[in-house]
Amino acid sequence: MKTITTSEGKTCKPQRIPHNAKLTVPQVQNAYDEIADQYEKMVWFDQHILGVARLKKNLLSKANGKILEVACGIGQNLQFFAPNSEITAVDLSPKMLEVARANATKHGLNVHLAVMDAEHLEFPDGSFDTVVSTLSTCTFPNPIKALQEMKRVCRPDGLILLLEHGHSNLTFLANYQDRHEYQHYEDHAGCRWNQDPLDLVQSAGIKIVKGKRNILGMFHSIEAIP
Repeated sequence: MKTITTSEGKTCKPQRIPHNAKLTVPQVQNAYDEIADQYEKMVWFDQHILGVARLKKNLLSKANGKILEVACGIGQNLQFFAPNSEITAVDLSPKMLEVARANATKHGLNVHLAVMDAEHLEFPDGSFDTVVSTLSTCTFPNPIKALQEMKRVCRPDGLILLLEHGHSNLTFLANYQDRHEYQHYEDHAGCRWNQDPLDLVQSAGIKIVKGKRNILGMFHSIEAIP
């Protein structure tokens, strides 16, 4: 295991997540059910101060045709899709979807919402023109399987849009992420914040057309094709 040198000159090892501590799909569902009512407040700083909402708006404006959003959470992204879009949005947490339904109504959107596991999408191959997911691969127990499912349900000439956070390219911040990997995982419903989103996407057999790092090198905007 690689040893990290801190800014004080001390050395430590990353807090690797013990195998027996990793959350199962039902545990992830329960974790998000529990925080659904408070989720908007929990992510407010990232959304509006760090600028994550702006990144989402810029990326998701490219979505077109029949759109599937995977792990839609409380539906914060729905407002960013073009008016009159045909949107299907799924999430593992029924409680998160209850809030998403209220957000859809608030923005006057007609959205089909369904409880669904990202690793087992209940749609035929090639069902959607655009498949979208934001800040989600970090919490999927098997992110490559989930990405492969997104590829499967996207039309061969369709578009996959992802905004994911991962290992920063700034050394001091990457070291901090590694040192606090397990703590962050426990405190944030199974979020693995030091993954490499580009590696995951490529490992799933998805072709990256454009990728850009944002906000301290931690947030990746990814445009890809199946």
